[in-house]
Amino acid sequence: MTSEEDRDDDGAATAQELASGRLRLDKWLWYARFFKTRSLAAKLCAAGAVRIGGAPVTKAHHAVRPGDVLTFAQGRHIRIIKVVALGSRRGPAPEAQALYEDLSPPAPETAMARPAERPSGAGRPTKAERRATERLRSES
Repeated sequence: MTSEEDRDDDGAATAQELASGRLRLDKWLWYARFFKTRSLAAKLCAAGAVRIGGAPVTKAHHAVRPGDVLTFAQGRHIRIIKVVALGSRRGPAPEAQALYEDLSPPAPETAMARPAERPSGAGRPTKAERRATERLRSES
């Protein structure tokens, strides 16, 4: 039988977990705000999509320690994360960012960040092009 202290109904790390210097992988991923819910983190772990030190992990309860390097896919990007600290709760973003060091290469610039120049005559005209066309038509 487990004591009240060892139970984990609210998702907070137990005193036993923190004293041992280890934390469940799914819980750590959730604390570090890589996943919106702990169950999403657990599903990724169960699918074998997370690697710790290059070895695939298939159990959500696999222990994570400071110094471990995690590799997993998040959206379109592969994340390489070094565990710096274990969290005791899922706190605000600055607190979560203090739990890890991001070793991933920077993401390339997206097309939305800097729009490319549109070739003339391609697609619908912009508002400025449409107004210039209307000025030409009204002058004749």
